[in-house]
Amino acid sequence: MNEDVPANPSILVQTKSGDYRIFADARLIGPDVLVCIWGGERPHIGAVAAAQPRPSLADPSVTSATASVLTYPGHKEDEVVKFASQELAGALDTNVVVTAGIHWDDLSPDAIAIIRQRCVEITDLLKSALTKRSHR
Repeated sequence: MNEDVPANPSILVQTKSGDYRIFADARLIGPDVLVCIWGGERPHIGAVAAAQPRPSLADPSVTSATASVLTYPGHKEDEVVKFASQELAGALDTNVVVTAGIHWDDLSPDAIAIIRQRCVEITDLLKSALTKRSHR
């Protein structure tokens, strides 16, 4: 490895329960975080969000975040990337970019609800892992 390039190990997490497993990979880029979330039969990049921490509008003593989202036409990962980027940016008090692409064919409404819950789980797993990493 070139000594001029700092090591930048990734943090890989995955949901552990049942069907519809979701994966995420996070990299620290200086103080900032880059996250990829994927799952399903055809993982891809469907949406991207960039979030920046800011004082909460309801309580300025609490850190919140604002996100900007780009979604490819026909994709529905905008909710995933916005939620994950804002949660992580607020919790870590740093800029966060999240990409996501999750696809299974012919999903029922119940399956979609499970996948949404898995995306909350993966965000919590990332938050925990990244908080531990930043306190080293």
